[in-house]
Amino acid sequence: MSSHGCKSGRKIALDIIEKTLNEINPYNEVLENIRFQDNILAVDTELETITFDLKKINNIFVLGGGKGSLLSALALNKVLGDKITESIIAVKGIESQKIDKIDIIKTGHPLPDDGSIKAAKEIIRIANLATENDLVFFIGSSGTSSMISLPVESVSLKDMQILYNLLLNNINNIQEINCVRKHISLISGGRLGQYISPGIILNFQPGNKKEQFKTMPWPDLIWEDPTTFQDAIFVLKKYHIWEDTPISIKKHLSEGVEGKQQETVKNIGPLKVYNIPMSYRYSACIAAKRIAEELGYNAMILSTMLEGESKEVGIALASIAKDIVKFNHPIKPPCVLIAGGETSVKVTNKDGKGGRNQEFVLGLAGNISGYNITVAAIDSEGTDGPTQVAGGIADGGTAKTCLEKNIDLFGQLNKNNSFYVLDSLQDHIITGPTNVAVQSIKIVVVQ
Repeated sequence: MSSHGCKSGRKIALDIIEKTLNEINPYNEVLENIRFQDNILAVDTELETITFDLKKINNIFVLGGGKGSLLSALALNKVLGDKITESIIAVKGIESQKIDKIDIIKTGHPLPDDGSIKAAKEIIRIANLATENDLVFFIGSSGTSSMISLPVESVSLKDMQILYNLLLNNINNIQEINCVRKHISLISGGRLGQYISPGIILNFQPGNKKEQFKTMPWPDLIWEDPTTFQDAIFVLKKYHIWEDTPISIKKHLSEGVEGKQQETVKNIGPLKVYNIPMSYRYSACIAAKRIAEELGYNAMILSTMLEGESKEVGIALASIAKDIVKFNHPIKPPCVLIAGGETSVKVTNKDGKGGRNQEFVLGLAGNISGYNITVAAIDSEGTDGPTQVAGGIADGGTAKTCLEKNIDLFGQLNKNNSFYVLDSLQDHIITGPTNVAVQSIKIVVVQ
């Protein structure tokens, strides 16, 4: 990857990504926030450090799922060990197994599968056991919408998978996608919190405020949900996929509007929740900026909440990078632009292969031809979309190289074949499973 093209820019981009991944570690952060000694459990919450005398606690449950949940659960296992009564963690890419007190269930992503339903049912079973003298740690992360899934009784797994495909292939806004998902679910939209009540919830969350958690790109299982059945139908009609939505789902949503189906939770009531801030999800961009500066580059974080169609976002960032080259604005070169977030891909070719970061890289690469600009982007957990690569890298010479190799860059990009292009150029970034989920990390080097 760094042996061809703009070698210096590629080396810088890859160095920043590698060092950033090495720094962001939820395992270490849990160990900093949770301490146990002499039967006293101390927990650093968003407001204060609280303590629990475990002589007065009957059970400790650990529940959760998503791309970054396993390391957090294993850290809790290290701290609490045999004090954990039961635990269920839903993950992708790892076979179902038990590690000490942590029961791991292999689940589907980006589409839910039988494992996703099994995990959801087990989590609900344990949640319903909780009493006012029990502690329930909940670890939510990117990917929970598919890894912890339980549709309402009238909706089959197959119909839910069809809906998820429609949403992912046609909608870029993750909040709109989640609005629909929550309204066919028996566990998200605040429902899990109600199952756990009156248990005491210790909720690992990104950032340090509940409001920040509500903006994250996965359906909330603990807090109240402001969206409605009517909102869900509006989203499906807005993107012209209502007619393609399975009949069982349309019937359920329509009955919800008529008041015949239960809405998502609008008021959590007496639910007792302590939020444990997990800054590692936000710290990736901050770490990347510091690393770039240590390497002698000016650095700027453009956004930690980047959204939109991946290749279009790539084109937009290409414009910013070219502005820097021509006008030294908004930052002087040599510099590094950094962004995080979760862009999306509109699938127009069901036989295409790629991912959001691969499409972002090629969208940008196609618009920087001849410029001394390098771009690299990965999914922090190690798999971009349905592929086994983390992402890709490209530079101002990529478009020319494609011409020389008879690769139709724009044609393949429009066919959602970003994997083929980057594979042909030997420009994939492969990290293997990282068990870290901070969404995507995007690096643009301007020299």
